[in-house]
Amino acid sequence: MRTGCDVARVAVVIPTLRRPDSLTRALRSVFAQTGLEGHAVEIVVVDNDPAGTAAAPVEALAPVSPFPLHYVTAPRPGVATARNAGVAATDAPLIAFLDDDQEAGPGWLEALLKAQFTTGADVVFGPIAGVAEGAPAWARAHLDAFFGREGPSDDRLIDKPWGCGNALLLRATALPDPAPFDVAADQLGGEDDALFARIKASGGRFGWAAHAWVSEIAPPHRATMAYALRRAFAYGQGPSQEARARGDWPGVAKWMIVGAVQTVVWGAAAAGLWLLRRPSRARALDRAARGLGKVLWAPVFEPRFYGAQELARLESLSPSGV
Repeated sequence: MRTGCDVARVAVVIPTLRRPDSLTRALRSVFAQTGLEGHAVEIVVVDNDPAGTAAAPVEALAPVSPFPLHYVTAPRPGVATARNAGVAATDAPLIAFLDDDQEAGPGWLEALLKAQFTTGADVVFGPIAGVAEGAPAWARAHLDAFFGREGPSDDRLIDKPWGCGNALLLRATALPDPAPFDVAADQLGGEDDALFARIKASGGRFGWAAHAWVSEIAPPHRATMAYALRRAFAYGQGPSQEARARGDWPGVAKWMIVGAVQTVVWGAAAAGLWLLRRPSRARALDRAARGLGKVLWAPVFEPRFYGAQELARLESLSPSGV
């Protein structure tokens, strides 16, 4: 916890991969932050595209930035590599992560700092309003919720960590290593889950900033049930994989049985709800996918969402990189 006063030095780190428009939106939302008088704030944009496509929007916005704006490159595509580059690019004692598809409310950073000061947490998370623009009408409510997150109505310590997007980390205790994120997760994601598991194991504490709102505007290719079900499958793999990592084979068997039951029960429910054209089929499909992930937990079944896989998808849509 900071002591003496609540004045802070904080870096806002925004990793990005070939999303110039949403990066511009994210940056402008940071420029519009209020309540930061006396705080020393800087922004670090980490360009994870080998082609350096984030340079142009950063250069265009630098003259209007109210805070020092730094551009760094991490040309090896990968979510953990990008986060590590952002942490290495600043010596600020507090690191706030904002994803490039997120837009911060005007009181976002102030709320994160206040919650960290009052709770003394090593990591503080804020709520997210998911926005799945272009999603099919029957799935829109589910997808909005899928890309969002909710928590308590007040600032407090919490037991469960969330993801790095919209989070404030205390460098001394949460990010003590030069490269705190495991690059083995570059293509899969989950680099933040592994970090937070280590923090919890060492006695670290997590906090919630109830008023640190951001919106997460899902890109068109993610605002679909197909994408959400792949992610749900990956989330479902977690318990089985964690048991395997501990060498707990009875635990693996337990989770596989649980997953098999969930797959059958929720799969049947999804089929019936689909025939009835009910919007609730989206949730049933989600639960069935999570169950299947517990069964098919082996690395060979792990879906890729980041790094080289995402870059290849983007290049297939626009080979010129424009």
